[in-house]
Amino acid sequence: MGRLTARAPVVKLSLDGASRRRADTLVVEEPLEIRVGGRPLTVTMRTPGHDVELAAGFLVSEGVISHGGQFAAAVHCGGPGTGGPGATGTDAAGSAVAGPSLRVLGTASADGNTYNVLDVTLAPGVAPPAADLARNFYTTSSCGVCGKASIEAVATVSSYDLSTDTVAVDPGMLVDLPDRLRAEQAVFDKTGGLHAAGLFDLTTGEMLVVREDVGRHNAVDKVVGWAALSDRLPLRGTALMVSGRASFELAQKAIMAGIPMLTAVSAPSSLAVELAANAGLTLVGFLRGDTMNVYSGAERIRM
Repeated sequence: MGRLTARAPVVKLSLDGASRRRADTLVVEEPLEIRVGGRPLTVTMRTPGHDVELAAGFLVSEGVISHGGQFAAAVHCGGPGTGGPGATGTDAAGSAVAGPSLRVLGTASADGNTYNVLDVTLAPGVAPPAADLARNFYTTSSCGVCGKASIEAVATVSSYDLSTDTVAVDPGMLVDLPDRLRAEQAVFDKTGGLHAAGLFDLTTGEMLVVREDVGRHNAVDKVVGWAALSDRLPLRGTALMVSGRASFELAQKAIMAGIPMLTAVSAPSSLAVELAANAGLTLVGFLRGDTMNVYSGAERIRM
């Protein structure tokens, strides 16, 4: 498993002239190349861990797969010159993988490969990603959509119709979500440098899963990937809670996974609001204290 945190020396200064040297804890950021059938698809900068979920969630978000049964296997392998895949084992990135049909392989190459290449095998009969979907340059941790070949490709069509999800929730349940999400951010407590995404059942209030990552889009992909590999898609009757703003891409990922509600502690973008309204997604921003702004889908919140 890759490191989640690293230590670095810093000089701590204050305006009174005092200074001292100390070690600081940083979140690790490393590239992950996702391949499908041996063919490079994208490179994203991510926090190591739950890499198989990240890949599965990414494929759901891009419309390549719509349920976990279409994701057959994943192998961590080396880059050029590492000798390729090694022995069968557990997920080297620490992902919790469900489903007897899914194979997860790991490598331990002599040259110190840190499992930064993941090759996915799709189930028989599942079409591979279209050639124009491939992102031939790095996706940074702050932007996932910017690697698209064309802006038209952003408008991915979901397999799930959110308008049929009639779940309703009391506002009192929603105002508790930011604190519940924050309480689960173990790595953020050490580094202060991670985004988080959590999935909640709107009927029972149960927290289903929380994932952290240096990239907000990666954190959401890990949540969606967990759901796909657990055979939970579509995620009817749930809310996706994110620790930052609600961008177009995060709204799109929620829609692609069949999540009817996206909540955020910060602001949405104008395009996220437009997309949410068109798709029937309930979008809540500035969810802080006992107030919130509902930008679309207010009928799902009991007033």
